[in-house]
Amino acid sequence: MKDFASLRVLDRFSTVFLKLDIDYDMMRRILQLKLTMDSRRMPPIFNGSKVKKDGNQFLKSLWIYGLFGLILLTPFLFLGNSFLFSFTIMFSTLFLILMTSMISDFSAVLLDIRDKNILQPKPISNRTINAAKTMHILIYIVLLTGSFVAIPLVVSIFKFGILFALLFLLEIILISCLTVIFTAFVYLFILRFFSGEFLKDVINYVQIFLAIGMTVSYQLIARIFDIVNLDIGYSFAWWHLFLPPFWYAAPLELFFNGNDAFYTIVFSVLAIIIPIFAVLLYVRLMPAFENYLAKLQSDSNRRKKKARRLTTFWSKVLCRTSEEKVFYRFSSIMLKEERELKLKIYPLLGFAVVFPFIMLFNNLRFSSYEEVASGNSFMVIYFALIFVPSVIPMLEFSNYYKAHWIFYVAPIPTRATVYSATLKATIINYFMPILIPLSIVFLWIFSFRIWLDIIIALLVAVGLTIVSYWIFIKDPFPFSNTPKQAQDNSMIKVFGSMFLVGVMAFVHMIVTIVSLEWLYILVLIISISIGWKLTFYSRKQKVDA
Repeated sequence: MKDFASLRVLDRFSTVFLKLDIDYDMMRRILQLKLTMDSRRMPPIFNGSKVKKDGNQFLKSLWIYGLFGLILLTPFLFLGNSFLFSFTIMFSTLFLILMTSMISDFSAVLLDIRDKNILQPKPISNRTINAAKTMHILIYIVLLTGSFVAIPLVVSIFKFGILFALLFLLEIILISCLTVIFTAFVYLFILRFFSGEFLKDVINYVQIFLAIGMTVSYQLIARIFDIVNLDIGYSFAWWHLFLPPFWYAAPLELFFNGNDAFYTIVFSVLAIIIPIFAVLLYVRLMPAFENYLAKLQSDSNRRKKKARRLTTFWSKVLCRTSEEKVFYRFSSIMLKEERELKLKIYPLLGFAVVFPFIMLFNNLRFSSYEEVASGNSFMVIYFALIFVPSVIPMLEFSNYYKAHWIFYVAPIPTRATVYSATLKATIINYFMPILIPLSIVFLWIFSFRIWLDIIIALLVAVGLTIVSYWIFIKDPFPFSNTPKQAQDNSMIKVFGSMFLVGVMAFVHMIVTIVSLEWLYILVLIISISIGWKLTFYSRKQKVDA
């Protein structure tokens, strides 16, 4: 196995581990094996790209994090000396990147149960196994965080001096530790109350909600400050005490701007006390955390789900043939129960809910509620439709792709029926549960006068489903490819489809101005009906040829 540079650095601290009653040689060998296995894993940041799999892909992805640091962090160093503002935004971005990385990539490390199965029966102490796991996480967090903050850190030396950069580095270390431990505590809480397959589902939803929550909190931080003519004002509120980015911006404001306000001192104290307390609590609870991980091996609480009457109802309403009804029910089960598929699609649907309201709140910053409610701001609902083209290509993939042979041996008279049923199931199970509640909220905000516009938006969503199918789908059957397979020019296609959403929003705006909503609805219904028939008729000819 390869002798990693991180292990050679760790060798310099071997005496520390020995004093802690840790078998360093064994810990090093475990780490070496873990890092070797990690080198074969594709990081999420490369999803959808065609990269060679030779070597450690995580290390090869670090330049991307460095580029993110240059673009997302460095500009805030040149916003003057209002450190409470600029560094709150910077630490919010850092917290967002680290948290999403922990959720998307390092959950497999935090929730790794292989140690219990393989190592514990061997003559290896639990202290050594836990130390190997902790160092495994720490190595990758150091590499990721170091790549992300390296350029801003160097710039801060030349901009503000070496003492400033040292304090900045200390705060980066503290917030990195806090991010890892916060993620672990969330999983510990979940592991405490749930077990088996249901636990895995709960973890899946936690990952999704955390990803969405980080995006919302980033938007919230940016709106706390009031910028007028480049004069940045800040008004303290008690709930700011629960926002970690404020904690780490405060010491810079305190020591280098001389702002000794009460809230600045409190934030600075929290920046030191909370991570230390969290680390001590994590060390104390780590044995319990490892014991709870055993529940991941259990599926005793898994219950067979009853047939869904609503699914049967929609299959009868939307599907004409008995074959299409069967595949509608099959696709609905896949969309609702396959964990990996939901983990990829649900965050997009969450963003589809969040982004229209973010855009709406932007309008409220410059206009009163009455002005917004009486205007055309309801058009921001199209920000929810932007995510439709991103969901459709994921229907090709499944962790159970090896079972797709069943499509070829099944007596299916028209193969296009399978995808037709899958798209209908996607619209009913994914798009409508998002768009209909969103439409109800918009009707409450903008009054019943926009009901025709809501119908137009829903029809456009259905139309985008057909267009996205044409753009993205290559395989004649859904759920037939491994998620690791890349798609050619996927980003170009996604941006192209997003441009199409913008065009549809512009057309909708024109139709609203000239008051031709009824005519536009009729055109959309006819276009969708004809497009659906032509799409799957031509698809049938192409597949059967």
